[in-house]
Amino acid sequence: MIPGPRNLITDVPGLLVGNAQDESLKSGTTVLLGPEQLTGSYCVMGGAPGTRETDLLEPDKSVAQIDAVVLSGGSTFGLDAASGVVSGLREQGRGFALLHLRIPLVPAAIIFDLLNGGDKDWSENPYPALGRHALENARADFEIGNVGAGTGALTGMLKGGLGSTSLVLDSGVTVGALIAANPVGSVTTPGERHFWAAPFEVGDEFGGLGPDPRGGLGRSFESRKAGAFAQLAHTAIGIVATDASLTKAQAKRVATVAHDGLARAIVPSHMPNDGDLIFAVSTNSRQMHTPDADIRDIGHAAALCIARAVARAVYLARPAPGDLLPCWSDGET
Repeated sequence: MIPGPRNLITDVPGLLVGNAQDESLKSGTTVLLGPEQLTGSYCVMGGAPGTRETDLLEPDKSVAQIDAVVLSGGSTFGLDAASGVVSGLREQGRGFALLHLRIPLVPAAIIFDLLNGGDKDWSENPYPALGRHALENARADFEIGNVGAGTGALTGMLKGGLGSTSLVLDSGVTVGALIAANPVGSVTTPGERHFWAAPFEVGDEFGGLGPDPRGGLGRSFESRKAGAFAQLAHTAIGIVATDASLTKAQAKRVATVAHDGLARAIVPSHMPNDGDLIFAVSTNSRQMHTPDADIRDIGHAAALCIARAVARAVYLARPAPGDLLPCWSDGET
């Protein structure tokens, strides 16, 4: 397996990602969509999720496909980013066909970034407009770091962000990940130089420092963020995608396995005040010849991509006025 040409989720052919953010708000929104509807499901392993339209993604529900997926800052307010995306898709004539109507189906998940130092004293909820702008910005080449849903993200010890990676399997199937990293846990080992995800790094995509050579790590729970926001919600939310044709049940399994990537990259993860959620979507453009083996390989690749994407999100974070936590780049020599 090797990364695709962009090392982004949009290496899955046909996928587009759009970001929109407000620097003074220290928050933003990210949307993913394909050329046509996507098959998708999801898996939640955190104790404090914030979601919209996720029930319809369960394998036993009648809706088969969706039009886009939204990741957003803003906590409960950010769920309205999906309303802006729905409005924009409706104008494009996209959505579930019902007689003469088109009803776009757009599941969403949010991170809690309301206490990150940005100006949250708005008179009108800004997130529907951010969602619409993110849709308008959707393209194959997009930025990661402190953009979109990762604009104001914070990890346990360092500033977080939006990360993305990809892998092309030997079978030709492409798998990609997109993550907004905002967990209560740490993405780096004590000292904040080495990433927990270092064993899975490809090349020097997040610094090339390799694993921390020390042993006995992870036995203490250090989190600057937990000290500041002890009882409030945190989250890593993401999407894994593939061009392999998946059923909803298979997408559910891929989303579940992909959570291994969060556990490899964030210590601790899946905590009571994390809302950890991963969507899994397929463009259904490539048929699988050996489904059992292919699903195994896709799930494994998805977990690897998620772990790498978390580290890239933190690696690419950059300082901004009013930041509450330092950036990994502050310690570069």
